[in-house]
Order: sequence, then C-alpha cells, then structure tokens
Amino acid sequence: MKKSDTKLQQAVSNRRTFIGAAAGTALAVPMIATAQTPTQLRFQSTWPSKDIFHEYALDFAKKVNDMTGGDLKIEVLPAGAVVPAFGLLDAVSKGTLDGGHGVMGYNYGKQSAIALWTSGPVFGMDANMVLAWHKYGGGKELLAKLYNSIGANVVSYLTGPMPTQPLGWFKKPITKVADLKGMKFRTNGLAIDLFTSMGAAVNALPGGEIVPAMDRGLLDGAEFNNATSDRILGFPDVSKVCMLQSFHQMSEQFEISFNKTKFNALPAKMRAIIDNAVEASSADMSWKAIDRYSKDYRDMQAKDGVKFYKTPDAVLQAQLAVWDEVVKKKGADNPLFREVEASQRAFADRAMKWDMDTNAPRRMAYNHYFARRAAPKKG
Repeated sequence: MKKSDTKLQQAVSNRRTFIGAAAGTALAVPMIATAQTPTQLRFQSTWPSKDIFHEYALDFAKKVNDMTGGDLKIEVLPAGAVVPAFGLLDAVSKGTLDGGHGVMGYNYGKQSAIALWTSGPVFGMDANMVLAWHKYGGGKELLAKLYNSIGANVVSYLTGPMPTQPLGWFKKPITKVADLKGMKFRTNGLAIDLFTSMGAAVNALPGGEIVPAMDRGLLDGAEFNNATSDRILGFPDVSKVCMLQSFHQMSEQFEISFNKTKFNALPAKMRAIIDNAVEASSADMSWKAIDRYSKDYRDMQAKDGVKFYKTPDAVLQAQLAVWDEVVKKKGADNPLFREVEASQRAFADRAMKWDMDTNAPRRMAYNHYFARRAAPKKG
C-alpha cells in the first residue's frame, strides 16, 4: 500500500472518530441541560398534625407535587412548627414561610371584613355558594383589595367548602339564649362579636388548645368545626353534649396562601398547575369530608356516648338578629366591610332563590327511607 493511501485511510478514520465523539457529546448535552433541581416550597398549616384539616393540606401538596412531576415540591409542616397558628398570614407575607393552609377567620384582627367569608349566616348561602360568589361574583377581587389594604404580600386561593358547624360542645344542652350569658366560650372571626353580643365571654384559641382549656375548666363551651376534627382533638373526652346547627359559621372554607413574590417567580406552567390542583383538592376534600364526618358522627354516638341536640330555633333566630347588629356596627366606619357584604347579598339573593326553588327537600327523602333512625334531639 502506498504511503498516500495509508494517510488517506488514517484521515478518514480520524474524521469518523471525531464525528462519533461529537455526536455522543450532542446526545449528552440535552440531558445535562434539562436536569433541574426541584423548586422547594415550605408551607405550614394552622392545624395539629393529627387533625384531618392538616391531612387536607397534605393532600393539596401531594397533588401539586404529583402534577408537576416532582419539579415543584411543597412540604407542609403542622401548626407551631415555624410560627403560631394565628401568625401564619404575617409569616407568609414576609417570606418566613413560602405558603400556608388555614382559614381567613384567623386573620380577623388584621381587617374585620376578611372574616365575612367565614363567619355568620352569609345570607343563607352554603359554603359552595360562597366559593361560587368568590370565583364568579367578585369575591376574589374584593379579597385581593382587602389584602392590599393591609399590605399583605400574598396570593390567596379559597378551597374546600365546609358544612355548617355545630353551635358547640357544652356541659349541658343549650335550651335558650340566656344559657350563653356569662359562659366562657371559644370561637373565632366575627363569631367572636356574635357570641359576645349574646352574653358569652369569648376566647379565641387555635384548634390544638381548645380541649386542654376545656379540660382545665378555662372554657365552659367551645366550637371547632366538624365531627372528625372534634373527635380527633378529643372533645368527647371533655364533653358529652354537642349542639348541632348554628349561623355563627354556616359556610366556611379553607385558604391556601402563597408568598406573592415567590409565587410570581414560578414559571407560568407551575402556576397553572397550582390553579388546577387547588380545585382538584377542593373537590376531593368535600367528598372525603362527607365520608369521614358521617362515620365519626355515627361513632361518637355509638362508641363515645355523645348526645347530639339540635340548636333550638329561638337561639338560631336570635343569632340572625344579633348578627344584623354586629355587621351594621362593623360596617359603620369600614367601607370595605360594607362593599364585601353588599356583594355577598346581591349574589345570595339570586343564588339562594334558585337553590331553594330548584332542589328537592332532602329531609323528606331521608325520612321516607330512614325514618326509623332518630334525628338529633331538640334542645
């Protein structure tokens, strides 16, 4: 073989080696370029780790984590892990926490109008109707306006319609309005003003502190939220009397909040996933609540010896009358309060009429099929 041929073969061989190496590098580069460190967000709930409410917060985080394929990871800590339950809004606003899971009633002290989403009869709307007003009737824009007015650097989502909460747990049944006078009672939000006006001495406590306070005699009565939470937190250990139905918190919902600066820095795709994860977790929560609350309502009667009574109509009617006075007083020097209440009233006027005219009475159907089962006793 001529030297010239040998040099030609060597050149071809070298070229093939170069091309192969270059191709291998080209294939490797995209893998390196797309490998990203997951975005980590640290949340705190306002609930004890054992409460079903904290479980709802974990459910939301899991949906986000799963839907982003692990690109965004939300860690949720229980109440008190970083800040006290009532300190959540400030912590999220300042960036001490990236977000949180709680209720707006806990922010009542910042601007009383915030509690209109969670306290009182809300003109008879159930919690799902309130969420409808919030999303489609102007509530979302009003809440953003309220948070801006107090300098809260947060993005807020409302989620998880709650059923009407019990009047509360007591030493003996409440039979008349006078039974509340002088009572040391726990509630939160604008319900503080309602029960205070009805004669109670009100103390707002986070969920995990209520039962210990009742056990030590610091409270004569208290309300928290639902059969499952109440059972888990230990209410049946300190009381055997629970009064069902009340207008003080007829239609509450949860709030999932993000630090606005950190939320806005997320890619648009992640923000869109969060939007949809909120709604998915809201639906799942409402379904889970029906399953779990009904089981614990049954078991507290069958296993824990709890007696449930319906709050007397006279007490309910008094709540409505007192509530009207509370909101009139609160709105007198608070234009935002009046604006929120007027918006809710306009939406409720048509939504409630549609609901009552359209939906068949469930009590009639229940009595037809299950009349042999006793209803809650009348107080």
